[in-house]
Amino acid sequence: MDIKDIQNLIKFVAKSGASEVKLEMEDIKITIKTGGDSHKGEITYVQQAPFMSSPQQQMANQSQPITAEVSAPAVPSSDAKYITIKSPIIGTFYRKPSPDKPLFVEVGDIVNSGDVLCVIEAMKLFNEIESEVSGKIVKILVDDSSPVEYDQPLFLLDPM
Repeated sequence: MDIKDIQNLIKFVAKSGASEVKLEMEDIKITIKTGGDSHKGEITYVQQAPFMSSPQQQMANQSQPITAEVSAPAVPSSDAKYITIKSPIIGTFYRKPSPDKPLFVEVGDIVNSGDVLCVIEAMKLFNEIESEVSGKIVKILVDDSSPVEYDQPLFLLDPM
């Protein structure tokens, strides 16, 4: 991909109205971010992949794990007596089994061990998240239809 192709891509993205486009090819990575009307400029990042001389070096590079720490919001000390129910998987958090059904739980509801609190969609599978303890829902920490990470706090429960 030469500079002319990159310039044409930038113009195309700007005209399309997309706010961000990422393109990855074998030897190059391009991220184009455009602002709305308030941001008249465009930001383009072009990163060339490192040259690998042998397949062994490529395999060695791929076998190194990539780790990133994601810190969950800290729970205030006044909530220390509550049990935090955390997400066991990465996915999308839903408070209802389907759009036309009622919510699983509301703040103030009493739940028993085994009651379904929410579902998390991961790879088109809806996983029911059940309470492991009985208690009262004190706080719901995630908005409906929001992405959640592994071990992210979802609910605060006052145990009974």
